Amino acid sequence: MNFFKNLIFFICILFTAGISYADNHDTQQNIIDKAKEINKKVKEKQALQNSNSGEEPLPLNDPFVGDGSLGGGTGIKVVAENEESKRNLSIFNFKLVGIVEGEDESYASIINDDGDIITLAAFEEIAPGVTLITINSKEIVFDKNGESLVAINFKNQVIERNN
Repeated sequence: MNFFKNLIFFICILFTAGISYADNHDTQQNIIDKAKEINKKVKEKQALQNSNSGEEPLPLNDPFVGDGSLGGGTGIKVVAENEESKRNLSIFNFKLVGIVEGEDESYASIINDDGDIITLAAFEEIAPGVTLITINSKEIVFDKNGESLVAINFKNQVIERNN
């Protein structure tokens, strides 16, 4: 019986010694070193691609705006010269597409049927006597010569109100 106790004890000691000795080297340091090597290789590859690429840098203009961003494109005149252009600048021909509100200033972007976008600041005129007076998160309001107010909301509803 003593023999079996000693034999089991000896086997347990060998088994635990084998487990404790196995994989006892510093694996954490190896992982950090490998990560540094991979990072270095990636940076070298990016630098090589940047130096050898024959591509030109991308322009800083918005490709979705069209010719207006290139400087010589077609744009609409804010001050109308004749009756037809005054009708085209009528508030009823525009739809509200965006509002940017800041602490000091607010801007509203409106678009006409031709796709021309006008960005207006508060108290700026779109046509003679038609001034943008209010910009909030739901609508913009124009003053028409002090006679009436016209509101445009994001549902593309144009509502005229009397003063």
